[in-house]
Amino acid sequence: MIRLVAMDLDGTLTQHKSRPDAECLKVLDDLAKKYRLLIVGAGGCERIFKQLGEFSHEIIGFYGMQRATSDGKNLAIAQRETVVVDNASVIKRIEQLRVELGYTDFLGETVEFHDSGLITFPLFGTAAHLDDKLAFDPDRTKRRAVYARVKEVFNEFTVFIGGSSSFDIAPKPYCKSYALQNYIEKHGIRCEEVVYFGDDYGMGGNDEDIYNSDIRFVCIDDYREFPEIARSVLL
Repeated sequence: MIRLVAMDLDGTLTQHKSRPDAECLKVLDDLAKKYRLLIVGAGGCERIFKQLGEFSHEIIGFYGMQRATSDGKNLAIAQRETVVVDNASVIKRIEQLRVELGYTDFLGETVEFHDSGLITFPLFGTAAHLDDKLAFDPDRTKRRAVYARVKEVFNEFTVFIGGSSSFDIAPKPYCKSYALQNYIEKHGIRCEEVVYFGDDYGMGGNDEDIYNSDIRFVCIDDYREFPEIARSVLL
């Protein structure tokens, strides 16, 4: 018996940083009538809320550093944790990697520091055009080729291949499996009562740790297929 439907957002329910289409929102609304819904995201709760809206759900943001509840119209932040990082050290290491890996041309800032303590290393910069980012590495091959090196440079963090052209660098122990396990323990939910939908389950992906856990994992390789797959599994 499923009690909790947990989901990634970008690449699973919709294109990166885009609103889900009407069919996806309809399925989510139907799921919300039967199950507890939880979005487990790499981004912040506010961003996820603005991107989704329209149905009742809970949100885990920044790999577990934030937690919130949405009734479809309003967002209530329930938890907001902050980890202090050494910005100067991070910038120095990012600059080293840009030279070493060949990403010295970028738009905007070289790194994005989130209030939570999460760090985003955007290969094309914080102001890069969305079309350029989406076209860069759709199968993550380019970032997987250098993933081990980024992990080595940021060895005291957990590094993920994030978004469409970036790396997420999270303070330990924060990751999606850590956040989800804490959530289900808090709410008295067993692993076998959870199903998780995600697209980023390969090496370095931010869903990989859940994929390798005891949670039932449903792979979404094309976000446009989510409505049909969700219906077949749960409705």
